[in-house]
Amino acid sequence: MATDLISQSVVNKVSARSFRRIGKIVGRSDDMLIIRGVNVYPTQIEEIVLEQEHLCGQYQVFVSREGFLDEVEVHCELEPGAASLPPEVLERIGQSVQQRIKAVIGISTRALVLQPGTIERTLTGKARRVFDRRSGNQR
Repeated sequence: MATDLISQSVVNKVSARSFRRIGKIVGRSDDMLIIRGVNVYPTQIEEIVLEQEHLCGQYQVFVSREGFLDEVEVHCELEPGAASLPPEVLERIGQSVQQRIKAVIGISTRALVLQPGTIERTLTGKARRVFDRRSGNQR
């Protein structure tokens, strides 16, 4: 059963009454990945991809296991108007995504910037986001 994960805090104003305040929804428990002991939600990665210039917001996360370590690769897609950017700029965008994921989420990743339309979508336009290739996982 999937549940929404939220943050909450207790607010105590000057009066004698206190109440709980619900913060923003962090993610869904069924979407969570555990990478090297860190809880990772695809929505966290999506926020980082969306804040990058020249990326359209389409992304995929590939998780695999090399020996005893989990490896994460993030594929991001360029906006249609940015298809002619030089390879050096694409490399910088990928490095920026990697650095932001490390700073915000706390895991090391490899980020690849792909040309527009590269990430496969369903007939309704949705893309499958997470591919967990570790043994025993069916995502």
